[in-house]
Amino acid sequence: MTVTSQPDQQQPDLAQLLRPVVRESSVSEVAKRLLDHLSAGNIKPGTRLPAERQLAEALGVARSSVRGALSALDVLGIIEIRPGSGSYVREGTSEFLPRAINWGLMLGQRRTQDLVEVRTYMEGVSARLAAERAGEEDVRRLEGHLERMREAGSDVKAFVDADIAFHLETAHIARNSVLSDILHSIRALLQVWMERAGDIEGTVSGTLCEHGAVLDAIRAGDPEAADRAMAEHMRMANVRLQSSLDGEGRFPAGQ
Repeated sequence: MTVTSQPDQQQPDLAQLLRPVVRESSVSEVAKRLLDHLSAGNIKPGTRLPAERQLAEALGVARSSVRGALSALDVLGIIEIRPGSGSYVREGTSEFLPRAINWGLMLGQRRTQDLVEVRTYMEGVSARLAAERAGEEDVRRLEGHLERMREAGSDVKAFVDADIAFHLETAHIARNSVLSDILHSIRALLQVWMERAGDIEGTVSGTLCEHGAVLDAIRAGDPEAADRAMAEHMRMANVRLQSSLDGEGRFPAGQ
């Protein structure tokens, strides 16, 4: 959605906030520096960013690095580049985290791997609580998501959508609003996994089997088994993600 420019009211000048990049900067380093300031929450949607020349001077880098960084942020939907007008902040700060995850995964940053690790534990807690609190209707909804995964066949989008729905449903069944909100906020990470995943042999059957084990444990009301099943699923999903990042295949790595 295109935003309209808003007048700057008591907002800091981004060019003044930025400090020079200490060592020779790549496009990715400049983009990360800009993203750090944008995600801080003090730059409002619709704000026009300083000109390339100002940003380059503030960061102590070549204008070509700034131009490349702005182009990358435009592709990710964080800013909008309007020819002849400038670059504008496209979204509010609530949207920057998923975009930052997307950017980080493309760069293979260690921070992204740390986030995947944290998510692994949160999914385990979600499964454990779901096993303790699920009713018959809750289980039926989970069964429906798993069945849609089975029926997806070669439809990658349908498979991944049902896969994500299974995880979000599990978080809903856990009936912990904070946990559910956190897992919802990193839904973008699941989408990135889909986009970066490969056609790794056994992916679909493995993912279905892993989800089935989680569902069985929740249906049985066994928190320990649900935690173990989810942990194993997360472990295998991470293995498949890494394989896809290494350039293997063309199908989703399982969420």
